[in-house]
Amino acid sequence: MKRALIAIAFGLLLVGCGATSPPESSPETTSESGPSEAKPPTGSETRRAFAPVRDGAPVIAGISYGPFRAGQKPGGPDPTPEQILEDLRILAPRWGMIRLYSSRGPAEIILRTIRDEKLPIAVMVGAWIAPDDAKANALEVVEAIRLANAYPEQVLAVSVGNESQVEWSGHRSKRDLLIAHIKTARAGVKQPVTTADDYNFWNKPASHAVADEVDFLLLHAYAMWNQQTLANAVAWTETTIASIKKEHPDLPIVMGETGWATELNPEGDEVNYIKAPAGEAEQKQFFTEWTAWAAKVKQPYFYFEAFDEPWKGSDNPREVEKHWGLYNEDRTPKMVLKEVVP
Repeated sequence: MKRALIAIAFGLLLVGCGATSPPESSPETTSESGPSEAKPPTGSETRRAFAPVRDGAPVIAGISYGPFRAGQKPGGPDPTPEQILEDLRILAPRWGMIRLYSSRGPAEIILRTIRDEKLPIAVMVGAWIAPDDAKANALEVVEAIRLANAYPEQVLAVSVGNESQVEWSGHRSKRDLLIAHIKTARAGVKQPVTTADDYNFWNKPASHAVADEVDFLLLHAYAMWNQQTLANAVAWTETTIASIKKEHPDLPIVMGETGWATELNPEGDEVNYIKAPAGEAEQKQFFTEWTAWAAKVKQPYFYFEAFDEPWKGSDNPREVEKHWGLYNEDRTPKMVLKEVVP
C-alpha cells in the first residue's frame, strides 16, 4: 500500500509520461477516438479477457517498468532509444509482460522497440489521471487509445488511473470523472480496460461503481507498507487478494503491484508505516515466496518493480521509493536475480 507521501511521488509521473487527448470542448467525457459511453462490462459475458500468452502458455509473471535513470525524470530528460532497448533486452527473458503508468513520454518508443525488435513482451499501457488537470487527463486517455490501436499486437490492456480513489492518495480524483475516462478508453480500444487501486479502495462498497465499468480488477497490496513482518508477508497478501475476490466475486483479479524495498530511510516518514527491515536478502525472500505462490495458484501479477528510480521522492538517497527495483539504477541485478529465476 502506498501512502500519501508515496502517491505524491507517483503523481510526478504525470509530468512526463502522459498521452494525447479528447476535444477541449468536453475533455472529461469524450475523446477523439469515439464516444465516452460504452456498454459496461457488468457480467462475464461482456468482459474482455485478460489472457496473455507466450509460447503457447499463459503468462503469469509481469513487472512494472519505469525507464528513468540517474539524471532523468518524467518531463525530461528522457531515456534514449538505446537505453530503452537495453532495458527491454534485460527484461524479455524473464517477464512476458510489463506495465507502464503513462501513455506519453517514452511509452511509444517502448512499444515501437518491442515491435521492431520482435521482443516477446506484452504491454499494459497506462493513462495517468490527476485531480486538477483535466486537459492532461484527456490527453492521456486519447494517447492510450491511439497506442492501443497503433500497436495491437503489443498492447495487452489499458489501465486508466493509478491509485486515484483510495482515500490516502495524494492524487485522488473524482469518481465520476474516472468512470467517464474508463468508458472513453473502453469505447476506443479492443483490449481489456481497467483501473489500478489499493486494496483499501477495492474492499469498500463504493468501489463497485468503478468495478462495474472495468474488464478486470487491478489490485495493489504491499505487506511491507502495512506493517507486516517478512515471515507473514505472502500470507497477508494471499488473504488480502481473497478478501477482494469476496467483495468482487465475478471480477477477474490481476495483481498490479506488490514488492519489497531494499533500502529505507530510518528518519523518513516511511518508518511510520514500515516495520519490517528493508534489504536485498529480505527482497529475495519475499520475491521467492511470492512468485512460487503466484505460479502455484496461477495468479497473474505485475511485480513492483524492474529498476530502481532515483528521481522519486525527496533528495534523500535512502528514501524507500527509490529502491523497489529488482535491478539497481545502473541495471545490475540485485541479489534476488543473481540466484532466482521467476
